[in-house]
Amino acid sequence: MLRRRSHFFVLIDNALSVKAEKEEEQKEEEPTASPFEEYLQTLLQLKTTSADQFDNLEKHTQWGIEFVEKYNKFVKERSEIEINYAKQIRNLSKKYQPKKNSREEEESKFSFCRAFFTTLNELNDYAGQHEVIAENLTSQIFVELTRYLQELKAERKTHFHDGRKAQQYIESSWKQLESCKRRFERDCKEADRAQQYFEKMDADINVTKADVEKARQQAQMRHQMASDSKGDYSSYLQKFNQEQNDHYHTIIPNIFQKLQDMEEKRIERIGACMKTFAEVDRQVLPIVGKCLDGMTTAAESIEPKTDSQQVVESYKSGFEPPSDVEFEDYGQAMKRTVSENSLSNAKEGKEKPAGKSKPKLWPFIKNKNKLSLKLGSGPEDFSHLPPEQRRKKLQGKIDDLNKDIHKEMDQRDALTKMKDVYIKNPQMGDPTSVDPRLTEIAQNIEKLQAEVQKFEGWLAEVEERMPSKSDSHRRSGLYETQSNIAVSNNCAQDRESPDGSYTEEQNTETQVKANINPTPNPNTIPTTMPDDEEFDDDDEPLATIGTCKALYPFEGHNEGTIAVAEGELLYVIEEDKGDGWTRVRRNQDEEGYVPTSYIEVNLEPNAKGAMTYI
Repeated sequence: MLRRRSHFFVLIDNALSVKAEKEEEQKEEEPTASPFEEYLQTLLQLKTTSADQFDNLEKHTQWGIEFVEKYNKFVKERSEIEINYAKQIRNLSKKYQPKKNSREEEESKFSFCRAFFTTLNELNDYAGQHEVIAENLTSQIFVELTRYLQELKAERKTHFHDGRKAQQYIESSWKQLESCKRRFERDCKEADRAQQYFEKMDADINVTKADVEKARQQAQMRHQMASDSKGDYSSYLQKFNQEQNDHYHTIIPNIFQKLQDMEEKRIERIGACMKTFAEVDRQVLPIVGKCLDGMTTAAESIEPKTDSQQVVESYKSGFEPPSDVEFEDYGQAMKRTVSENSLSNAKEGKEKPAGKSKPKLWPFIKNKNKLSLKLGSGPEDFSHLPPEQRRKKLQGKIDDLNKDIHKEMDQRDALTKMKDVYIKNPQMGDPTSVDPRLTEIAQNIEKLQAEVQKFEGWLAEVEERMPSKSDSHRRSGLYETQSNIAVSNNCAQDRESPDGSYTEEQNTETQVKANINPTPNPNTIPTTMPDDEEFDDDDEPLATIGTCKALYPFEGHNEGTIAVAEGELLYVIEEDKGDGWTRVRRNQDEEGYVPTSYIEVNLEPNAKGAMTYI
């Protein structure tokens, strides 16, 4: 067994040695590469390297264009964000702008309201600066980059087209050189064979002289063809070398240089756009700063003391505070006497039980007989208002009438001068043409003066009834303690309704019943006041008989009413007595009347007349 295996290994070794000898012989027989062939291999490598460089540059420049497109898209989206932000800011400013109504005039009296309106105006200008940012980003960057991208793509396409064209041309020249070389090589081989054949025929004595001559001519012809091919190959080789030199030293470097310049311009353009992107914001900063300064100045112009004084002046009633309550000595069985300035108004022969002589608070005084008036409207002499408010209204009316009188007088003076000019220069116009207008103005002035006299009479009447200024030290600054002025038995008592109505003659009052639960209209304020007994002056507040939810907002400007917001939950302490008003309470200190049609009431089961109604 061992012998067989050793014999097998010997055979393998012999076979391997024979194979190695044959490979060495083949290597010796193979001719070494000529210098020309080595040159061709080097040239082929250069061509491959040049093509690879073009591919790399093409990929890089395409990536650069995509980056510019991405940045341009970024600028566009930023511009859209600025436009949307400016739009939202403008809508916000518009939403909170004051409405054109009487409420605006009242709000404009307060410095904090004026500051807020100024802030809204400055905010509107601030939004305008964001619109400027969006406009500049679009015009200075987005539009310019979009146009530049088109130019960049066209330039890149031209450069690579020139490079491909030069590459194709040198490859075509290389193929022609290869063709000339192969033809020269073939002609040389044919000439060698013809020469060998001629020599063979010339050495052979059996060949005729004609055959030898024919072979000689064939050899000469082949040598001439080889010589011509050599000349063609040599001249084309020189031409190819020159073209190759131009290709690798002039044409391709120039194309690469153009591509490099294009790339540098692209990068420089991106940098300029980024700088412009920041400058666009910086340009509006001064105006934005002025807007913010305006907001700051408006905030600093707020005057709390002046605003609080405005509230005092707006709600000053002019009523005299009640006098001290006299001591009632029950031990001597003396009846309580009523002072002339007592807050309590005695009812017709009806005495209140002991313990209920507590003075009433002005905002919650009610009487059985009240004048039903529309909120915000009243008689011409403003007799439904408290004395101080009535005096202010009358004075304001007088001032307005005086302004109208001055306007009419100015028109009268102007027309009078025009008439004098027409009299002196008849060719300019007829003097009698202005007489009708002068007559009309005179009539208007007389009417306005009559109105002024009428309102001045009412104003004098109010000022006579108002308390003297020496008692003003007894009044509070902002929220005064209100009371009724007691009068003699032969005069009608002054009364105030929950909306602040003020009447002087009891026999002039009228009662108008309101429709129970009318269809609510959030833009219409109920037109009637509640008709109920006076508030009980118990030491403890009225018990809660249910809850209610406000369906509509109610401002409650007048005395005895309470302002509520839509959706607000309140406690019901007195249900509607048929006059369209329900008494509610927000907390222990805030209670008053609201229109029944403005709330949804849920009374407790054990309350009188318990029911749920809207």
